[in-house]
Amino acid sequence: MTVIGIVGTPNVGKSVMFNNLTGRYATVSNYPGTTVEVSRGRTRLAGGDVEVVDTPGMYSLLPITDEERVARKMLLDREPQVVIHMVDAKNLERLLPQFLQLRELGMEVVLVLNLMDEARKLGVELDVPALRKRLGVSVVESIATSGVGVPELKEALALRLRTPGPAAAPLGYDPALEQAIHQVSVRLPMSFAGSERGVALLLLQDDAEVAERVKAATGAGWDEIRAVIAQAQQDGEPPQYRIALARQAEAQAIAQACVRVPRSRTRTFADRFAAAAIHPLTGAPMLAVILYFGLYQFVGVFGAGKVVDFLENDLFGTYVTPAFDAFLLRLLPAADGWQYWTRELFGGEFGMITLGVTYAMAIVLPIVCLFFLFFSILEDSGYFPRLALLVDALFKRIGLNGRAVIPLVLGLGCDTMATMVTRIQETKKERIITTLLLALAVPCSAQYGVITALLVRQPNGVLGMSYAWLAWASILAVMFVGVGMLASKLVKGEEASFYMELPPMRLPKLSNVVVKTAARMKWYFLEVLPLFLFASLLIWVGRLTHLFDALIAGLVPVVGALGLPSGTAPAFLYGFFRRDFGAAGLYSMADTGALSGNQLLVSCVTLTLFLPCVAQFLIMKKERGLKMALAMSGGIVVTAFAVGATVNAVLVATGISL
Repeated sequence: MTVIGIVGTPNVGKSVMFNNLTGRYATVSNYPGTTVEVSRGRTRLAGGDVEVVDTPGMYSLLPITDEERVARKMLLDREPQVVIHMVDAKNLERLLPQFLQLRELGMEVVLVLNLMDEARKLGVELDVPALRKRLGVSVVESIATSGVGVPELKEALALRLRTPGPAAAPLGYDPALEQAIHQVSVRLPMSFAGSERGVALLLLQDDAEVAERVKAATGAGWDEIRAVIAQAQQDGEPPQYRIALARQAEAQAIAQACVRVPRSRTRTFADRFAAAAIHPLTGAPMLAVILYFGLYQFVGVFGAGKVVDFLENDLFGTYVTPAFDAFLLRLLPAADGWQYWTRELFGGEFGMITLGVTYAMAIVLPIVCLFFLFFSILEDSGYFPRLALLVDALFKRIGLNGRAVIPLVLGLGCDTMATMVTRIQETKKERIITTLLLALAVPCSAQYGVITALLVRQPNGVLGMSYAWLAWASILAVMFVGVGMLASKLVKGEEASFYMELPPMRLPKLSNVVVKTAARMKWYFLEVLPLFLFASLLIWVGRLTHLFDALIAGLVPVVGALGLPSGTAPAFLYGFFRRDFGAAGLYSMADTGALSGNQLLVSCVTLTLFLPCVAQFLIMKKERGLKMALAMSGGIVVTAFAVGATVNAVLVATGISL
């Protein structure tokens, strides 16, 4: 089947255009041999079915992240026969070098000038006919969020499928470089047919992955190619510099001929807001306000408090759970034996329905839904890249850069998903540190919501926030920074550079926010809900075999050393199966008055820092390896109980009573 690939940098509307072309007929799966997810769908063009692939975003054909490597590999493998190159119309000059790289690989390209509405608002004028003539490809103007340009794109694609465009004249480099390109190209095997010039340019730029690929394909002929590359690198400036300079000069010449940008324009409110968001003096207070109203009030107080209270107590607690337990009792009335344990498998305190489904639907679902809604609003507004820029200097102190803000903030929704997203980071060192911080000091929305609902009920506080919640949040912040700084010294590896597109600030579009939230909720149901049921099953097996009794008995003296009652031991054990299971156990104890304010703080701090849930552990194993996952988990257990004991000792020594 013919394959069409959508290529471009992040934040240019690739995924929106993919949805426009494929509608609901799309699937998301890992690219073979990697953990990178790729979206695939189908559409009808030129009278037949065509597969459309949304490749991961990339800034260059010289990859840094795993996503860029996958996107580049798809192009080198000639998987898409036609490439839709999405660019931001108002930043055409900056994005044209990537277009030139695609043409050098011999790709059949249709250029899409997206975000035309924003370009026009800024007074940017594009001479599209001149651009078509200059580039020798189909050029389509679009506003992907509104579907503008989609029919024209389909028409251009159909034309390219029926009649491939003429080969464009290659971009010329200096004579010495051109000679090196020719000498490498003619020595490449037939497996690189059509891409010889692009592959030669990648080799001359010291691309180690392409070098390994060519070496494997050429065998003994690789020595001749390597000699040509070595000679080119000794002739004046490095080839990387000369190639980049030539591409930028060509992009500038094209832009001067086809694009008119106003000399000046009036600064809008969005411009001022965007500038304020990245300035330390204004950006930090703005972040505090966003977190207070978004996470604390919207997700925590409203979601975890009011919505969860209605669903858990008024709906499930009053009607659903009692009715289901009564039905099971009528069906299986025996007080012991197989009937009792069958009832306990599905009902009772820890049943797959009364615990797994109830917690998933009544506690976690509303919290996760509201968090993903909040996350999608920030994402669609263009705030995240600015937040990354704002925190970059701070994150560098813990061995990360601003790009890490994306998985770390996403971890507040689901640490399992966020651990998978660490693959966007550039270096192995960054991915290890971020994975550790997610497992230790970033509570998922379900756990955060339940713990916040617990702590905000404490009577004493300031500015509408209880002292207990402020202490909990402060301890987590100290642990986040402290462990991050320590890890940055202990984990070996290269430091990553920071780069990120800064899209314009815009009002989030309701349809985009809903689609993104719905996609993430679909992921929740397909990936996480089965884990709730599996965790309930494991708890049932543990109770049936009395294994849990032994483990809980072993935890009793440990929690006693923290000044906690023995009833908190099951909360830590069950917290491993689902983080919110443990928090929900504390919630039940607090409702009965079994925990004082001080004990509530100590238990919440320890439980938050305690082991990641089993789903997150499995993803850690998949992403970082079993040895690293076990080492992190062991260190986290020791750290959690040590911090809990310290908090308890400080409260006792100071006589503080929450």
